[in-house]
Amino acid sequence: MISLSRFLQRTESVVVTKQVRRCLSAQTDGEVRITRILKEKFPQATSVKVLDISGGCGAMYEVHLESDEFKGKRTVQQHQLVNQALKDEIQGMHGLRIFTEVPRK
Repeated sequence: MISLSRFLQRTESVVVTKQVRRCLSAQTDGEVRITRILKEKFPQATSVKVLDISGGCGAMYEVHLESDEFKGKRTVQQHQLVNQALKDEIQGMHGLRIFTEVPRK
């Protein structure tokens, strides 16, 4: 039986290896496509970040979007705008995590 500390050491090295590999790799096709759509739909966006959090299969994404277009809107309204912009892509997804912000001046 493997000790807990040895298991954690092995697990930690695997996680770090995956993170390093992911950081060194290029964006997936899905990440590029979603980024392009968001930049088109939110031309005032100062930051658009899309990450495939499904391990590369395109089933789940995390979106970070910063735009003046969100000014004066509640979080749920901001997320509705993102959902509307990605309505065609969402049909083929398992899930979507959305994080929106108004740029700080």
